[in-house]
Amino acid sequence: MNGLFKIKKKAAYISLSVGIGMFIAKTGAFLLTGSAAIFSDAAESIVHILATTMALFSIILSAKPADKSHLYGHGNVEFFSAGIEGLLIIAAAVIIIVQSITDIIYGSNLKQLNIGLIVVASAGLINLILGLYLIRTGSKTSSITLVADGKHVLTDSYTSIGVLIGVLLVILTHNVLFDPVFAIAVALNILYTGFKLIRESVGGLMVETDHKLLIKINDKIISLKKEYWIDLHELRFWKSGEHVFLDFHLILPYYFTIKQSHTEENQIKSELIKAFPSAQIKIHFDYCIPELCKYCNYTECQMRSQAYSHPFEWNINKLTGKPIYLSK
Repeated sequence: MNGLFKIKKKAAYISLSVGIGMFIAKTGAFLLTGSAAIFSDAAESIVHILATTMALFSIILSAKPADKSHLYGHGNVEFFSAGIEGLLIIAAAVIIIVQSITDIIYGSNLKQLNIGLIVVASAGLINLILGLYLIRTGSKTSSITLVADGKHVLTDSYTSIGVLIGVLLVILTHNVLFDPVFAIAVALNILYTGFKLIRESVGGLMVETDHKLLIKINDKIISLKKEYWIDLHELRFWKSGEHVFLDFHLILPYYFTIKQSHTEENQIKSELIKAFPSAQIKIHFDYCIPELCKYCNYTECQMRSQAYSHPFEWNINKLTGKPIYLSK
């Protein structure tokens, strides 16, 4: 097991343990108080447990090496996990709304709200710390599953804040309607988070371009550029779990030997892997043709058919586009 896997697995176990503890505490608070708002918080904790169990499974599965049935590895299971977590969050929100509307119609019998207030406040603080930890760890390990779990836990924390306000208003005003109304408001926030997670999951499964990562790759490649790099084009990449699969075409002078090209390839890969440790890189080398001479500023070249006269900017549009002589 590598270091990143151990970090992700530890974070998932911590999340699951805290989720179980929160569920027990919030369920006890709901049974004591009869509060719809606290019930909404307890329902969110049930989803937390189910989602974190799924997250732990996906982290273990995604760490399996590539095999004959999955040549690119198992990392995409994390996108499924995030999508399922989004669906579970939406289900919890619907349950909360139904319960709250029932309380509005038929009324509710609230009691011992002070105890519920203490439990909810404590749960909110614990979940805030846990959520930030999971998102930080997920970003560090490139795990969409942990980031999704962290966002879910932060939602749980925000839920607790909303519940806290609702219960306080009931205590201060003795108007029990504040309880289900705030529960519905909390549920709507939960719905939004659920839909966002599903959107991110679908984007990952559809290999949607990660623009932040694209900018990082673009900037790194440009920083490595050498004078004899005539053109780089058709840059493509996709992510699967913590792995990045990257490929592009690079045009070099036609008289470079195979050995020179392989040396260049090894140097490029070495530098890119420093920046993207889990990257798998494929470089297709093309040789230059006379039409490229006007775009080439390799001053040591003795084989020119025409002078360098058409400078062009190396940027994201260029690197992801066609060869320079076809794009002008």
